Amino acid sequence: MLTLQRATELNATMVTEGSLLLHCKNVCYAMGAMAEHFGENVEYWQAVGMLHDYDYEKYPDEHLQHTAEPLREAGVSEEDIRAILSHGYEICTDVKPESNLEKSLYTVDELTGIIQACARMRPLGITDLEIKSFMKKFKDKKFAAKCDRALILKGCEMLGMEVRDVAEICIKGMREHAEELNLQGTGA
Repeated sequence: MLTLQRATELNATMVTEGSLLLHCKNVCYAMGAMAEHFGENVEYWQAVGMLHDYDYEKYPDEHLQHTAEPLREAGVSEEDIRAILSHGYEICTDVKPESNLEKSLYTVDELTGIIQACARMRPLGITDLEIKSFMKKFKDKKFAAKCDRALILKGCEMLGMEVRDVAEICIKGMREHAEELNLQGTGA
């Protein structure tokens, strides 16, 4: 089973850009919270989240086309590779998310972008971010406009969950790592 340490080591061989690494960590911790929600292995889900954009920095226009073989050669299991590939469903892969792990990764990849943007606007960052404030920003299509809300909604539908519930879980997971994610805010 993929460990967070191993995923972090593998990711470091391909991801060096600060904002992409931060995104990987956001997804990692949101995935850990989703695992907890589903009663699954937190560290394993975090590891998959950490590694999900393995080839993006070097191959942004061919995302996930340079992931399977190198990870396979590094000893990553087919199940883990499939989970990573599934987050690009109908964007750059045809791997449909089937498990709760895959559906969660598909959903939180974009969702964490909006959460991060919300937290960055607040004096206390994510530490006091309430779901009501998040939902207001989620409904504003101009806010964090690059985050694909239709994809998030589709992912939530796959999970059989409401956006607010998934967001609340992710916010909680990210809040526990606010300092590492630079989301602790600037005010007191």
